[in-house]
Parts: sequence; structure tokens; C-alpha cells
Amino acid sequence: MRQVHYIYLSLLSLGLIIFAVILQQVGYQGAHYLPCPLCILQRIGYLGIVIFCFLAAYFNPLRKLFHVLAALSAAYGLSVAGRQVWLLSHPETSCGIDPLETWINQFQLAKGLPWLFQADGLCSAKLPAILGLQVPEWSLFWLATFLLVLVISFFRK
Repeated sequence: MRQVHYIYLSLLSLGLIIFAVILQQVGYQGAHYLPCPLCILQRIGYLGIVIFCFLAAYFNPLRKLFHVLAALSAAYGLSVAGRQVWLLSHPETSCGIDPLETWINQFQLAKGLPWLFQADGLCSAKLPAILGLQVPEWSLFWLATFLLVLVISFFRK
């Protein structure tokens, strides 16, 4: 993969994080999309893609290492998004208070950047769909796309 492709992946992933923060702060169709603990964990996966793709673009000797780390970040985020999509289709399995929320909100990142890393929502909350899909379903799609692109480009000459 060329340097410009890493930059594109990095900017696309950053754009998705910015879009999530806009949904959180501004809302959509009268609903504010408060991030749940699984949303915050997905943001960390997206940030991993941003950071490692950016590093792969500018540090050629370690490009393969950063490429693999970006793919692992995408796989991590994909597994978290898959769990959240499963919770959306099985809302009876989620309790009203998520113990993961307390754990995540104790991290220094959540205290230092609460607008980005503080979990306030429920993982199984159904909010208005955006273009027919819930936000976790969109996240699952984008993380799968990132992972697919990174895996295919890793084995391609």
C-alpha cells in the first residue's frame, strides 16, 4: 500500500470519530446519541486505525508493523461492534445499568476528554436509524471494510 492510501484510511477513520462526536453533541432527529461503553471501546479501535495508518504512512522501515497494528485495531473494533449489534437484536440480555460503564469512566482518558471518552448511554438503546441502519451497524460495516482493505493490501504486492 502506498503512503497516500494510509493517509486516506487514517482520515476516513478520523472522520467517522468526528461524526460520532457530532451525533453525540448535536444529535439527529431530536435524539442525542450518548455513547455507551461499547461505543467508547469502538472509538479506541478507530483511533488505533488513525494512529497506526498515520505512522505507517510516514515511517517506511516499520510500515509492515504499523499496518498489522492497524489491522488488529480494526479487528478489535469489529469484535466490539459485533457484540453491540448482537445486543441490539437481543435487548433482553442487557441490564439497565452497565457495569462496564463505571469501569471505562474511571480511565484517565474519560476524565481528561469526557466529550470523547465518557460513556453515558446504554448499549442496547434503539435510537433513530441513519439511512436505515443503527449506529453500531454502521460501525460494524466500516470496521469490517477497514479490516478487509488492510488484510487484502497486506498480502498484495
